Formats: sequence, structure tokens, C-alpha cells
Amino acid sequence: MGKTKHTGPIKLPAKPDPKLWVSKVPFGLGKVKPQHIRETAKIAWQNRDNLPYAYRILTQGVCDGCALGVSGLYDQTLAGPHLCTTRLNVLRLNTMPAIREELLHADIDELSRMSSTELRQLGRIPYPLIRRHGERKFSRATWDEAMDTIAAKARAIDPKGMAFYLTARGITNESYYAAAKVARLLGTNNIDNASRICHSPSKTALKRSVGVGASTCNYKDWIGTDVLVFWGSVAANNQPVSTKYMYAAKRKGTKIIVINPYYEPSMEQYWIPSIPESALFGTKLADDVYQVNIGGDIAFMNGVMKVWFEMEEAAPGSAIDHAFVQAHTNGYEQLRAHVAQQDWTTLEQSSGLSRERMREFAQLLARAASAVFVWSMGLTQHRFGTDNISQVANLALLRGFLGREHCGLMPIRGHSGVQGSGEMGADPFSLPGGDISSAVDRSRIEQLWGFALPSWQGDIVGVTLENALLPEEQERKLRLFYTSGGNFLETMPDPAFVREALTAVDVRVHQDIILNSSTLLDAREAVVVLPAMTRYEQPGGGTSTSTERMVYFSPEIAGPRIGEARAEWAIYSDLARRVKPEDAARHLGCGSAAAIREEIALAAPSYNGIQHLRERGDVFQYGGAWLCEDGVCPTPDGRGALLPIELPQLRKPEGHFAVTTRRGKQFNSMIYSDIDPFNEADRYDVLIHPGDAAPLALSEGEAIVVYNRFGSMHGRVKFAEIKTGNIEVHWPEGNSLIPKGVYEPHAGIPEYNTAVIVEKAETYHAHKDTRYVEKRIEELEIEAG
Repeated sequence: MGKTKHTGPIKLPAKPDPKLWVSKVPFGLGKVKPQHIRETAKIAWQNRDNLPYAYRILTQGVCDGCALGVSGLYDQTLAGPHLCTTRLNVLRLNTMPAIREELLHADIDELSRMSSTELRQLGRIPYPLIRRHGERKFSRATWDEAMDTIAAKARAIDPKGMAFYLTARGITNESYYAAAKVARLLGTNNIDNASRICHSPSKTALKRSVGVGASTCNYKDWIGTDVLVFWGSVAANNQPVSTKYMYAAKRKGTKIIVINPYYEPSMEQYWIPSIPESALFGTKLADDVYQVNIGGDIAFMNGVMKVWFEMEEAAPGSAIDHAFVQAHTNGYEQLRAHVAQQDWTTLEQSSGLSRERMREFAQLLARAASAVFVWSMGLTQHRFGTDNISQVANLALLRGFLGREHCGLMPIRGHSGVQGSGEMGADPFSLPGGDISSAVDRSRIEQLWGFALPSWQGDIVGVTLENALLPEEQERKLRLFYTSGGNFLETMPDPAFVREALTAVDVRVHQDIILNSSTLLDAREAVVVLPAMTRYEQPGGGTSTSTERMVYFSPEIAGPRIGEARAEWAIYSDLARRVKPEDAARHLGCGSAAAIREEIALAAPSYNGIQHLRERGDVFQYGGAWLCEDGVCPTPDGRGALLPIELPQLRKPEGHFAVTTRRGKQFNSMIYSDIDPFNEADRYDVLIHPGDAAPLALSEGEAIVVYNRFGSMHGRVKFAEIKTGNIEVHWPEGNSLIPKGVYEPHAGIPEYNTAVIVEKAETYHAHKDTRYVEKRIEELEIEAG
């Protein structure tokens, strides 16, 4: 895709720059901020029983936290060691001992009283478990007993009633590939993964706009770009090492812009522990913050383009890179006409920003010779997520910010395994190196694998859960649900529905390293728990793909092993051989990690090179430094598509707030503290602007109820610098407010935003059994469903 190769890490400036300091008070004493030294000491104490192994994981393995791609303590962006508290918090999952037997086989009601945090802290799952319908405890099972139970069910049902799901928990490309192949060998296309729930609109939009499904640039492109924009992304919290890249960018004169409903403290300033100057005095990160309404990004971007086209009328060439647009895009005139008909009043109301603020941002980008746009779930997890991302692509194409140094489009990944998941074929729309809807890709994979693929369209995981409640006669009724990690009770909208769906499945399989609240739910016939290895334990090592398309090799690391745990790819292979022994013998392969990598290189052409990764530190980047290099897109005509994007109907009735979910001190659904170190918010604090609280007579810390027709949440008022008319609640605590069954039409991502009423708790409870509340609920019927 690109001919230029990544040039490797660069050094940070040696001299400090006091202009970037937050405060001359050392270590930010007295400020609300993460306490990195204290946190590191706490984590070292947690791992005291296995410190040598913990050290080897940190210095030899590829980070199983976020997807920045740190191998050992080093990456491809900056010279010097990198370590963050996210990686340190995840470390204990790899070093803790097995769960004690008296706890593992305790009464299920006793275990169910524990939170997922408490269950995680019990330790690793040491051997297979089974709990049949009516039994109150897990029983130890042999591998043969457990696998035969699953295989018998798989043989007995229509493959359309079987589904697989893989989370992002340190899962390697090898495991994703084996799962994708095994699912199709067993006759089902119902396979999905955590990446698709987070970033499927990114892949879908980028493919339709510029022909690729991944970041077009590198982290190095942040350093020295004129403008670095974070859109709906709190990288400082979710990918802490990225603050080091931001520091390097600031030292090169880059302006950092944040677009988010909430003025995120961690994106404004940060104390970066691995840079002495920043650890002592902090670093000012954001140069400006544009606080949009939840869901107001499309209007904001239409406003920016409207300013550009107005600038062009006054002075041609002042805003649009016409040479790039004419040589490398289609649809310019249609987009210009579409934006021209947008009226400023509607754009201001929808975006929540004034015309003047939109003009400021437009002029900043118009003056810039380069820019990188970075985004995350603040843009993707909407019912119009794909349109959000295509709007970002429109901005980049109009300015020529694509296919060259310091320019690009980057959907930043939150987990180290997820970039490779769809590229390995582990979702209902993908095959290794292609799309299941493509006749060419289907034929190519069928020829390589030696068997016919299922011809029907598989379901996304949200629909899979809904299928559990279908009538018995329906062929797609979910009867066997096989999950590798994941906790749907704490990740999907409408937890009450999720509980009902999971308990309605005949046989539910949890392939995991720890217990969580979903594992403990009943099933109609049996719950089977299979102990998995971490990536550091897997024989032959494994690979993962970073946000910037770096494919890293993580070796098997010597150390203690947990009971009977097995490599995840090996468990999938075992299942195939038990369900279809003859077909598996002829076609499966997947006999070792190295053999899987050899096959990946054939199945996914862009991954040619993965077969050569064998030693610690081995890495290659597929596609070159920049996808769409020199503006040439891998589309049929080599051009990007400028797409007119309509404003979404935000559907916020009078007296309601737009609500979205936010992360605190957590990694995915794994919560590590009840208090957010950046703003001191409790997990049940509701972030609300003081100006919105005053008319409701709400004071800081007061008990409130947030509710709509989907559910309710009890919380407390937390004053915050959030856009008026919007509130934020923590995820997953606020999931009860989010409707099920609302999916983005192009990519199938669940929406995690809706409209709610906020009331004093005493008012809510005083009237909850009267027609007053019934009337308020009726008002919500016009809300998004």
C-alpha cells in the first residue's frame, strides 16, 4: 500500500521547556492527579509473590494493555523505556496464583454476591469446570469431559444456533485466526469480537472513504504535525503512554486540540512518569478544547466545511487543497452543494458550538500544512458512527492530510489484541485479509482452507444475544454460546435483558483466565468453564497488531504455569477435532503457533511477514509507514470519496439531558478503583454542569435518579465542566439507561448514548407510585429507541 518504511524511534529533547510546565510545585502536590509512584509501589506489592516472573513479562513480552505496541519496555516511536499504570494494573492477571478450591467450588449464590473486581482478585481458573442445570456449585471436569459436552451440543444443533465471541483480553492473532477458521469449519458465521463493538464504524467508514480499514499513519506522525486533534478520545486515560508522544509533539510545536463534551482534565495536563521534567512539573497538553454536544460532531464538521467553502469564495485556495482534491478525490461538488444548504442556526444548535468557534477551528486547519486526526469511541459508539468517521475523512481529504508525513487518520485502539481480530476473520463480516461479502475473498479462502464457507450472513453479538430468546422452532435460536473472555453483563446495554438472554442459552462456554459475574449465571443445560493461558504462557509465543499496524512477536516467557490451562488457539482446534474429526483432520491445520503464522501469511496477504516473527523484539509494519501514500487510495479508481453526510436527529426532548458513558480507572470492564484519579469522581457520580444543576435545585453530592423508559440509575451530583444539556455517567454502571437493539446501520455497533431525565432522589421516590412518574415516562416515548 505504501513504499515508505517506518524509520524507527526518535529521541526526546534533552533540555526542559518550562513554558509547558503545569506548576512549579514538584510532583503536582495538592492537585487532583494520578499518583504514579504510589500506584507503582502498590502494584509491586500485589505481585510480590511472583516478582521475577512479573519483571520478565514487562521486559520481554508485548504489552497486553492498550494497542500502542510496547515490546518489552520499548516501542517504535520514542527511544527510551515506557511503562504505564494501565499495563501494571493488568500485570496481576498474569502473575496471580490459581483460585483456592474451597472458593472455586463454593455455592454459586456466595460467589454471586461478589463483584467482578472481587472475583478477579480470587485468582486464575486452574482446570475445567462444569455446572449443570440445578447444580449450586461448579464441579471439576477433565478436559475430555468438558470438551465432549460442548462438542455433543455442537453436533446436535443447527450451526445457526451456535455463536462464538472473543474479547480483547490479550488475545493473539493466532487465537483469533484459529477461532475464525474453526467457526466456519463447524458451519457457523456467528462469530464476533470486542473490536467490532468499539471500532467497526472506523473500519467501515475508512473503507468507503479511502479504501483502508486501519490507521493510515503512525504515532511518529504526531510529533511535528501542525495540528493533532483528539476527537471523542481520552488517550491520556486509556492509552497513558500516548502522553509521552503528546509531550514530544508539544516540544516540536504541535498544537493539540481536544473535541469532547467533557473538558477532560487528563487531556489538559498530565504528569508523565517516564519523563523527569514532566513527572516533576507536569505538562500542558491541550491548546484548546471544543465542547460539542453528545452526537453533535457531524454538525460541527459541516460547520467547519461551510467556513472553508465560504473562505474559498472570498479567496480561492485559502482553505481547500485543490490540487489534492482534483487528483485524488471524487464527490467535491456534491459535498460543497450539500454543505452550502446547511443553515448556521441548525448547525449551532446541533453541535452546541457557536459559528465563531467553528470558524476558529476551520481557520486553524486551513492554516495548517499538516494534521493528524485521532478518534475513539466518542465518535464510533453512536447509531451514526460510520457517518461520524466519514466526516473526519472528509476534512482530511479536503485539506490533503493523507498519505504523507505528519498527516493521517487514526482510530486509536484501546486494547492490544483488537486491531488483528477482524483482519484474522473473527467477525461476521470478515475473512482473513478480506470481506465475507466479497466473492473473490470467499473463493480465495475456500481454496486455501479446503472447505466451503457457510453461505448465510452471521449475526453481530447483540443480535446473537437477542436470538437466545427466540421461540424454540427458530433455526437461529441461540443454543450454544462460546465466549473467550468477555462479560456481557457489564459491557452491553440493558443488563437485565442480557441476564435473561445468557440464562436462556442451553450450553454456555466461558474460555477465560478469571471468573466474572457473567460466568456465574445459570444455563438451561450446562455452563462450561475452560482455563486459558495468557499470551505470555502460550507455547511458541504469539503476535498482536498495534494501532499503527505494527505486528509484534511476544515470546513464551518462562515462569509458573496455572494448572491445566491451555493455549486458546489449541482449545479451538481441539473442539473442531471432536465435532468434525474427519474434516478437521483434512483441513484444519493449526497444529502450532508457528504453523498458524505460516497460514496467516497466506490467508491475509498484508500479513506476509508474520511467518518470520520468531524472537523477542521481532516486528514488522504492514502497509508501510503511510496507507494511501501520496494520496493514492486502494479503491477501484485509486481515489478517496467525499461523502455528503446528513445531520442526525438527536432526539432530546425538552427537559431531558443527552447522556453518554465514560471510563474511570479501569481497563475495559475491569475496574481498578472506585475513584477517578483525574477528577475524584466516584463510580456513581453523575457529571453535570453547575448551570444545568441550578434550575433543578441540585447541589454537589446530592442524591439523584437518572432515568428513562429503558431503566434508571441512582447516583450523586458531581459538578463538572461538561457541555450544558449533557451529562456523563460511568460505564458499566450507567448501562441500565442504554436501550438494547439500537445498532449503527452500516457497522452494527451498539449505541451507548440516549436521552434521560435527572431528578432529586427524594422527588423521584416520593412520586414513583403515582401518575406523576407515569406521565414522565410517557414523555420519553418520543425518545430514540
